Amino acid sequence: MFIKQFFRLDLRRLILLLAFSTAAITLINGLNASYQVQRQLLIDQTLESNQVYASKLATSTENFLRSAQQQFAFGAAELSPLMDNQELLSHTADRLRRQTDSFNSIIIVDHTGHVLATSPETLKILGEQLASPGAQQALELKKPLISAPYISVSNNLLVFISHPIFSPTGEYLGYLGGSLYLKERSILNELLGIHYYEDGSYLYAVDQNRRLLYHPDATRIGQQVDNNPVIEDVISGHEGTQLVKNSAGIDMLAGYAPIKIANWGVVAQRPLEATLAPLDSQMRAVIDHILPLGLITLLLIWWLARLISRPLWQLADNAQNMDEPLTPARIQGIRSWYFESAELKQAMLVGVNLLHTRLGQLKTEAQTDALTGLLNRRGTEMALQLLQRNATPFSILALDIDHFKRVNDTYGHDCGDRVLQSLARLMQTSTRKSDYHCRVGGEEFLILLPETPLYTAREMAERLRLCVAGAQMPEAGHIQISIGIAEWSTPEDDPTDSLKHADQALYQAKRNGRNRCEVYDTSP
Repeated sequence: MFIKQFFRLDLRRLILLLAFSTAAITLINGLNASYQVQRQLLIDQTLESNQVYASKLATSTENFLRSAQQQFAFGAAELSPLMDNQELLSHTADRLRRQTDSFNSIIIVDHTGHVLATSPETLKILGEQLASPGAQQALELKKPLISAPYISVSNNLLVFISHPIFSPTGEYLGYLGGSLYLKERSILNELLGIHYYEDGSYLYAVDQNRRLLYHPDATRIGQQVDNNPVIEDVISGHEGTQLVKNSAGIDMLAGYAPIKIANWGVVAQRPLEATLAPLDSQMRAVIDHILPLGLITLLLIWWLARLISRPLWQLADNAQNMDEPLTPARIQGIRSWYFESAELKQAMLVGVNLLHTRLGQLKTEAQTDALTGLLNRRGTEMALQLLQRNATPFSILALDIDHFKRVNDTYGHDCGDRVLQSLARLMQTSTRKSDYHCRVGGEEFLILLPETPLYTAREMAERLRLCVAGAQMPEAGHIQISIGIAEWSTPEDDPTDSLKHADQALYQAKRNGRNRCEVYDTSP
């Protein structure tokens, strides 16, 4: 029984495992595919947004620089006739600084590099000859210039924008310059600084030497950044997007654009984790919505798996007991509602019926005498056990062919066998179908008569004796039989004792001249 239950459970687990695995794999694949698509969409959107934003800021910065150069070009033309008027030079420098509030300082320098005027005057460099990189570059190139960042004589990290001053005859008179302080409030900070976000997004600007012009962390301004593919690409004049690690090792989604007029670059970037954070919460919400339906689906799968496997469990259970008499009826009662189980059920019914038929044949052959078709010794024993178990009283006729050896010696054994077969038929036709007809030896026979008293058995024995004596046997002619009669009526007695009593009565009939019936004498 344990093996059967284990088999059923194992079959159920197999079906449920297959169904649950299929559902789980499908669900996981669906969620994963959705996650990957949404993830890539967010990344692409963020990269595109950062690139567009960086391009917009680069354009704004470039427009500011062009506007500043135009302002300086106009101012330089005004200053050409005033280079010898100190008061007007100071007034013009102060006006230019205050007019747009774009520069932290304004200076006017002559052709030798000496400062003629400054605004504000707190710079304390009036009359000095400047030796800073921006000043030297302006004197040497004598053309509009935007310098690389450098430390000024007043110890400020700045970018210097200058425009040459020429006389009406084309003589170089000096230049007009303005400074943007990188670590202090300036128009560049105002253009870029308002775009710092709390989610970790930020932007920065670099020059052609990979030096930071702007960064939300002011302590990093002026630092040179190497081994950054985004910076390398943007200072080469390219715009685009990349997934890159920043200096802190954080994955960033960067969009960048160049400021071509100054060979600078603007980079807007956002942490990958911050970009995907809404997706994580969105996927959790999706799972929360799918989970109830998923549980219902799993319950439905469990119910269907049970419904599908139930006929198979029942068929497998009955397959263990195919030799039992009630098995065909139990198999017939199984509800095989789908094609495969119905076919299996039909095949099992055919097999069981064949098995039972064959078992019946084997049982009959095991209990039947091959020559006469009567019960053999084993069949006789089973009949006696059945009568005893049911406490059914019965009488016994023990009969023997008189002088049967003469038949065999005179006509041969084949003739003797045919005589035995004829006698067996007479025994069956002269008694009831419910009686047990047995061959227990060569020419020795028994007839068990259930529910038959001894006097009735005596009459039946005499009728059989006369029938045999009057019958014409094949080749042998007429034969005679002797019959001994006994009964079993007391359940406490052993039926084998009654058989012995019948044998004793048979021997008595032989001694009394044969061809007669004798009843076992129960008197002491």
